[in-house]
Amino acid sequence: MLHSNLVKKLSLFLLFCSIIFSAKAAYIFIPMDENQNNHLKAYGIAFYALEKEVKVDWLLNYQGGSFMIKQHATIEDECNIRGVSYQLIADVQSTQILQSIASPEINQDVVRLEKAPEIAIYSPNNKQPWDDAVTMALTYAEIPYEVIYDEEVLANLLPLYDWLHLHHEDFTGQYGKFYASFKNATWYKDQKIAYEKLAKKLGYNKVSEEKLAVAKKIKEFVTAGGFLFAMCSATDSYDIALANEGNDICQHMFDGDAADPSAEEKLDFSKTLAFKDFTLVKNPNQYEFSSIDATQTRKINPKIDFFTLFDFSAKWDPIPTMLCQNHMQVIKGFMGQTTAFRNQYIKSDVLIMGETRASNEARYIHGKLGNGTWTFYGGHDPEDYQHKVGDPKTDLSLHPNSPGYRLILNNILFPAAKKKKLKT
Repeated sequence: MLHSNLVKKLSLFLLFCSIIFSAKAAYIFIPMDENQNNHLKAYGIAFYALEKEVKVDWLLNYQGGSFMIKQHATIEDECNIRGVSYQLIADVQSTQILQSIASPEINQDVVRLEKAPEIAIYSPNNKQPWDDAVTMALTYAEIPYEVIYDEEVLANLLPLYDWLHLHHEDFTGQYGKFYASFKNATWYKDQKIAYEKLAKKLGYNKVSEEKLAVAKKIKEFVTAGGFLFAMCSATDSYDIALANEGNDICQHMFDGDAADPSAEEKLDFSKTLAFKDFTLVKNPNQYEFSSIDATQTRKINPKIDFFTLFDFSAKWDPIPTMLCQNHMQVIKGFMGQTTAFRNQYIKSDVLIMGETRASNEARYIHGKLGNGTWTFYGGHDPEDYQHKVGDPKTDLSLHPNSPGYRLILNNILFPAAKKKKLKT
């Protein structure tokens, strides 16, 4: 009986302490290291808070890039509903964390996220036989976005958005160079007809000319302060289109006439974002655009295909630090039509954030253009090593802690950062 009374009193005491602590809890702390149950949905919580006009502190290099949010019951409820690990901490604890981070000897910093960015996905309306990693990441993390395509871009609607992702795309007008393998496939023929019809509707004689106009509008968007993110073939094909302005690199099966045999000599690398001095792959039957991509020649065993993220100074280089936040520094590789960028074709002012050093190739690169920035990420799906046309999409509920997908979601939150902080 005595033992029972002690247990009862102890339980009441602990409950009382819990109530007192909850009343004094000032912040929701969301760890992003190995203690996080669902890293991907944690980004969705941060975005949700911003949508509710609650500011978020992104603790760079602190426990994997953790988040600290003023305590609100609705945000706490969302953490529980979405399965995101969190702790309630008192104001004194948050102050101690911030004081620790502020130490000049520690490579950590705090970036205040203020406003949820407007997100656009550049993607066609017609069904394609592959999935887009960014769209899947946003959907799984429960982050809202809008889908736009050429009509919206050419109608000057891009300024309505802060962040733009380029879905698996070919800006050169060669239909992904799928001709050799899929020219008789229904989806390929339907896509070609749809693209040609859209180009005509928008006033262009060729798909390549219409795609160039779109690429130039996107470049204007970045220059004016937009944030651009692209993966797989949307990276190198975008720069190839810009460099090739006014020339014809499309063979007759793509646009009905022969390519200009001297087109390669006319490439203007001053117009590109990331790449220089590359050569074109002119064979229409070869599944490759140029010498930029290393997919066809890299000899790496999938079991040891990894790339390493660079360390940046959180206090002096907050942008690349944000973009590289992770609980792992070594990321398993994955392939795509464009898998990796050969270093010799990357411009000197481009920042390499992740690379496979053994093969001298970059996987994750970043740069500035005017008032905006762009980020290119090689590969198609971070959790499907060799995602092929027609393969089923990845179930992200099986990969809630994917470090490869975290890099995508870092880019989603980055535009929310306080601008004054980014300039220091």
